Amino acid sequence: MKLLTSLFAGVLFGLGMAISGMMDPARVTGFLDLAGAWDPSLAFVMGGALLVFMPGYFLLVKPRSQSVLGEPIVAVPAPRLERRLIGGAVLFGIGWGLVGICPGPALSLISSGQPMIMLFIAAMVAGILLFDKGLARVLTKAPARGVDEGAPVPYRLIP
Repeated sequence: MKLLTSLFAGVLFGLGMAISGMMDPARVTGFLDLAGAWDPSLAFVMGGALLVFMPGYFLLVKPRSQSVLGEPIVAVPAPRLERRLIGGAVLFGIGWGLVGICPGPALSLISSGQPMIMLFIAAMVAGILLFDKGLARVLTKAPARGVDEGAPVPYRLIP
């Protein structure tokens, strides 16, 4: 059932991206081009998504102690601002601004066969492999102070 739920959510997200035109890199870069021919359509898509999401979240999801599938909903602690988080956000923003594609729409656009999409996917895979192979030597799984033994262990920089 989890797999079907995940598949349904992914297909619904992909359809929303396709119908709204947000998989078109020109539309995304047009939104990010504040000094040129700015295209506000992405802001309307995001605002519309929030208008649909927020009532459902606050009325149906937030009050629940269990998911629809019967699993407990665990409160996630607020993330701390760390160099890795800020660096990742900056790198994501630079990539998004340069080509107008982020990983979700990129995977949806594989079927288009466009060379730019294939290059983006290759660069994305190379970045993942570079992080896993290269930065894994710099990072270690050492528990942060105050982390429970059973909780997921965040990566910490080796001093």
